[in-house]
Amino acid sequence: MSLLIDTANQFVILADDPIVPNYTPSVPAPVKGATSQILGWTAGGGLALAVLGGLIGWAAIAVGHNTERAGMAARGKQAIIWSLVAGMGIGVTSGLVMAFYNMSKGGA
Repeated sequence: MSLLIDTANQFVILADDPIVPNYTPSVPAPVKGATSQILGWTAGGGLALAVLGGLIGWAAIAVGHNTERAGMAARGKQAIIWSLVAGMGIGVTSGLVMAFYNMSKGGA
């Protein structure tokens, strides 16, 4: 990923003239606050649900093993794995959004 960012930065640095003169890309002020609030609540809610799913998965494993229900324990293990995948997906997505935002901001 850093190689991609370095390559993009080299093209921005090597460009003599901007593609659109006297233009700096930015989000309008009324939209910026609402957008950041929506993205923040979405990421926070998604991470909270991923944690809740992991906790329910651990509970399903505990109940499944203690009551000798192998299917319930297996579903609990799957829930834990998918909760981890969801949490990593949210983290990677927010990192990508910030990377592309900073790349577009640096080119102005």
